Amino acid sequence: MEQRIATTRLADGSRVAYAVVGRGPVLVHAPGWLTHLELSWAMPPERALYESLAQGRTVVRYDKVGCGLSGAAERVPSMELELETLDAVVRAVGASRFDLFGASLGAAVAAAWTAGHPARVSRLVLYGGWVRGADIAAVRVREHVLGLIAEHWGLGSDVLADIFAPDADAATRAAFVRYQREATTPQTARAMLALAYDLDITDLLANVQAPTLVLHRDHDRAAPLEQARLLAAGIPGARLEVLTGRDHLPYIGDLDAIVQAMRGFLGLSPLRSVPGTSVTRRQYEVAQLVAQGLTNRDIAGRLGISERSAESHVERIRARLGFRSRSQIAAWVVAGGRSGPDEVR
Repeated sequence: MEQRIATTRLADGSRVAYAVVGRGPVLVHAPGWLTHLELSWAMPPERALYESLAQGRTVVRYDKVGCGLSGAAERVPSMELELETLDAVVRAVGASRFDLFGASLGAAVAAAWTAGHPARVSRLVLYGGWVRGADIAAVRVREHVLGLIAEHWGLGSDVLADIFAPDADAATRAAFVRYQREATTPQTARAMLALAYDLDITDLLANVQAPTLVLHRDHDRAAPLEQARLLAAGIPGARLEVLTGRDHLPYIGDLDAIVQAMRGFLGLSPLRSVPGTSVTRRQYEVAQLVAQGLTNRDIAGRLGISERSAESHVERIRARLGFRSRSQIAAWVVAGGRSGPDEVR
């Protein structure tokens, strides 16, 4: 699959980038932590989540203001800004009624938006969410993490990777750390996490009228299971499904369980397996050299081929993986991209 990227603007002129992939009724994803449409598409496990949902749905994702491909943030992150951004994206894609999927902080945003637009959301999926941010960690822990992000973003992103994805393999963990650092500034990252700790949607839950599925891993290290129980109890008719695992990121750990639970709730048929992306062994060799920062001329000299052949290999890699830039190829390699076992040079 290849994602199509476009932009829209908020009332104050702030630019918001969004991506569309797949076919079928619209499923909008309200993101949780920091976002980067290109780097997330280059991470094999995260891309697998979106491609799994895009088989039968048109999946719409977006970068928050101040993150990824969206414009610089002129406003401090807030629930109002989050809701305004989601509203602008659904308006831009022309979705009058759609399914909505919110993860982590995005679960609160999705629930709040649904409460305010009862006729617009067909089905609501909330993963890894919480009702009151003050209850997801002790005060001293919150202050420590916020201070770490502000004073040492490099170390802060490492710590958050341990919290959000303790079971990620080394390649995926390294890619996620890089992803966070490149997604935004430490100031925006800190403000986004402060928002997560400050929000409280207790009074909004009773106004959610859409059929709702609440998904949560039993030992999620970032959001206690009790918060999922409160979400499900507060939303009329909501169903809670507890999954096994401790990773907060939905695409780390048992991704298949999350995909199949979501597809079943959305009325989609089960998948035999979660999609994966691969290239030929020669293309992977070229991709590794791209990740090392080599130019096409350098690659040609290293492999003993013409510069034109090296350029062709790079273009084929981009086409095969649905990438737009060399940086995505590099990110894909770092995240553990692979060659197909049945491919030949």
